[in-house]
Amino acid sequence: MSSCLGLYIESNLIKYAKVTKDRDNLKVESFGIKFYDKIGEAINQIVSETFSFKTPISINLSEEVYQYFYFFNLLNKNDLKKAIETEFESYCSDKNFNRNALETRYALVEDLQDKEKIKAIYISVNKAEINRKLQDFDGNAVSTITSLPMAITNVIDINQKENVAIVNIEENTTITTVLEQKIYNVDRLDVGMGTILNSISEKENSYSKAYEICKNTTIYTMEGKELLQEDENQYLEDIMPTLYNIVQEVKSIVDNSLNRIDKIYITGTGSVINNIDLYFQEYFTNIKCEILKPFFVPENVKINIKDYIEVNSAIALAMQGLGYGVKSINFKRTSIVETLSELLKIEVQPKDKKKENKEKQSNKNKKINFSFDLKGKLDNTEKWLIRTASGVLAFIIIYGISMTFLQVNTNNKIKQINTVKEDTQEQIQLADRDLQKLNNKTTNYQRMTENLKSYSDAVAEKNRTKNVIPTLLSELMYIIPQGVTITSIENTTGSHIVINAQSNKYELLGYLKGKIITDGILSPSTVISTSGVKQNDTVMVVIEGDLPWEKY
Repeated sequence: MSSCLGLYIESNLIKYAKVTKDRDNLKVESFGIKFYDKIGEAINQIVSETFSFKTPISINLSEEVYQYFYFFNLLNKNDLKKAIETEFESYCSDKNFNRNALETRYALVEDLQDKEKIKAIYISVNKAEINRKLQDFDGNAVSTITSLPMAITNVIDINQKENVAIVNIEENTTITTVLEQKIYNVDRLDVGMGTILNSISEKENSYSKAYEICKNTTIYTMEGKELLQEDENQYLEDIMPTLYNIVQEVKSIVDNSLNRIDKIYITGTGSVINNIDLYFQEYFTNIKCEILKPFFVPENVKINIKDYIEVNSAIALAMQGLGYGVKSINFKRTSIVETLSELLKIEVQPKDKKKENKEKQSNKNKKINFSFDLKGKLDNTEKWLIRTASGVLAFIIIYGISMTFLQVNTNNKIKQINTVKEDTQEQIQLADRDLQKLNNKTTNYQRMTENLKSYSDAVAEKNRTKNVIPTLLSELMYIIPQGVTITSIENTTGSHIVINAQSNKYELLGYLKGKIITDGILSPSTVISTSGVKQNDTVMVVIEGDLPWEKY
């Protein structure tokens, strides 16, 4: 049985989870959230409270950067490694970055657009940032420093076959795209819960209170659900604009994904906001949106699954420390001292305790002498030195032969790649000539069809819009709730409708928007709205979307 303490560290809080692995069974022994002023004291408290004095610790990177490089998969392992490093050094040179100041790792995945290529997900972070993190631990055993967006996939059942996007709304927001069961892309956003919590904490003068306010806030009210009290919604103006920006960024990423996304998982601090999954679902009508739950935690009356969801990031990091996920992204280096300590634990031969004690007593006051006589009988130290020297010499010889072989092999591979590159360029040139000929032949046809289409579209648009607006107004009359006023309705393009509405309650405006979607008054996939502008006691929103032409 082995354990690992996962610590997800932000500017003002630490999420922690101690996970134990017994064969194939996982169990969260302890977990929680600790707000801090002094991070070192907070870490020591967590270690003490979880009885993790000798437990390996797994932590997250901060301010890491992701790049993507593509290579032909015919390269062997060593050549590929050299090619990746060459690409990154070129990138650093273009950006005027100091390559020596950066610690890097990478993971490989098959390129889905070109099966003959391989994609390298390259992660870099400043070495000073890693050293700064390690200084906070005061001797506690950090075994793993890893990328949280990569590690968060540990919490999902690896046997699932859906293409998914994991939206982790922590201090900043990351979107991890998993295609064909492999991590394919990581996107970082400049917005997240840090923006929301800082805004609320400025009003309440407490970061922890701001966190609790978010946990007790509902951002969407289903039809028939009892409306919340006005004072429970006063922080929506701090929450909604940021969430709207996050949703729009996620939508852009999902829409541009190589493969269709089947499901969106929401996790991180943002997931504590009540009904945030329903808010996402409004914008992703054809994709299932749900809160990410650890796959190994059963749902029953004795377990509050929400408590586990709240520390998903820490659980994922602990699982990474236990050997789950991508093995190549651990940024924790093994020091020379640690390496030598392990090597020196190896004994050349069994020790004679009595003889050893006698030798210690006789040599207690003697100076250390590293000279030895090869003519006489060799003592244990001389034997050890000879064996060590022989091993080093053999290593140097083998290393020299290997490097010569690798150099020859590398040169041959480079020649092969250049040949393939030249052939490919010739094929591209031939294809370009054929494409130019095809474009010339289709130009006249396109001109004729465009004129015909313009005339046909104009006639169709005129016929469709004849009775659209009267029908729209009639339908709106039956769904406008008491307490909501429609101030204006504008048809901007013939098919796009902009509705200005106001009320003294956010929930009534949310209800109006929900009815517009569910009743199909506007096309559900196109309906968007502003977060609302509050003036005195009145909240004003703009709801817009396209007419559902299939109804007319």
